[in-house]
Amino acid sequence: MDRSVQPERVLTKPFVLTVLAEFATCMSIGMLLVILPVYANDELGVGSFGVALVIGAVSPMILVSQPIAGRIGDRKGRRILIVAGALIAAASVAAYALASSLALLIAFRLFTGLGEAMVLVGAATLVTDIAPEHRRGEALSLYSLGLWGGLALGPLLGELVLGTDRFVWVWLLAAGFCLASAAIGTLLPETSPERTHDEEAARTRIIHPAAVGPGLVLALTVFGFAGLGTFAALYARELGLDGAGTVFLVFSIVVVATRIVARQAPDRLGPKRASGTALLLISAGLLTIGFWNTPAGLYAGTVVLAFGQALAFPALMTLAVNSAPATERSSVVGTFTAFTELGFAIGALTLGAIASAVGYDGVFVVCAVGPLLGALLLVRIVVPRAIVAIDAA
Repeated sequence: MDRSVQPERVLTKPFVLTVLAEFATCMSIGMLLVILPVYANDELGVGSFGVALVIGAVSPMILVSQPIAGRIGDRKGRRILIVAGALIAAASVAAYALASSLALLIAFRLFTGLGEAMVLVGAATLVTDIAPEHRRGEALSLYSLGLWGGLALGPLLGELVLGTDRFVWVWLLAAGFCLASAAIGTLLPETSPERTHDEEAARTRIIHPAAVGPGLVLALTVFGFAGLGTFAALYARELGLDGAGTVFLVFSIVVVATRIVARQAPDRLGPKRASGTALLLISAGLLTIGFWNTPAGLYAGTVVLAFGQALAFPALMTLAVNSAPATERSSVVGTFTAFTELGFAIGALTLGAIASAVGYDGVFVVCAVGPLLGALLLVRIVVPRAIVAIDAA
């Protein structure tokens, strides 16, 4: 691929292959999310705390690994992150078949988190490399469908394969999806730009400053979403519903539909303006859930929240990526995506105590403050001239 020529189309062969690599990895992630708790509880007998450790073990590893993966991506290339990361994930997931204790399973999970972090950083960076600059937000919107598709279909496939106790087959199939991701990665072009001698000698930053502002805003939006993910099921029962399954189905449908239909919004509005709109929608959705204490309020708020979440990630990542040179783009992506895990970690540490103090409806009201703080922070982010020109168009 000629690195000096960027196609004007978004749906190119490298783009589609990158989305497929991401989808394959996320199919594995989706399968593991629903089967690992059952395995930890039924086969290892570790109880609720042990289940939480097994599922949560990847988060700190991803948080640490993503910025480091970004630095590697700038120095060694994007493709190696996808191939090597998928192979690490495949090997560690297959090793779950040998995990006869909680400690051993958590150790393997840490390696899985490392591999997943490498794949997701490499794939997201490659997409931003090959996308036309004025359509980068659209490309990221479409790219994220691979993630959502894998997380939606993976659990269904995992439960189908599991049956009553076919855990080994689940591990092997999930590892197979990771191997498929690695195989697809070998077909991808290397898109990292040529580095000058001075750039090669310069030390690439692990925490890239261009991603810190947009990343903090992202963490505040994730904190808001964490309220829905953590307490929607309990709140739905409090409102008289059987559960929150249909609530999450509505959320997913709205996000996917918005990412398709409004995929050009981050580019047409400009990434900063689109981000601000998304933050207000997220806050409004959470406030609707918190104050309108009926099933209708829960569904209406979820729809508004989903609109905001669909816009937030591609717009904020576009804002971050456009603020740094191409030779540092992978570091930007690694730093930016790590803030997703930071937002979830903050939510996990604080929302339980908040729920005990103010109730489930109060949690959503408190969570609505996060996106509003993000909007205030967004105002202070200086937009590079190239982005100003897009915003003014």
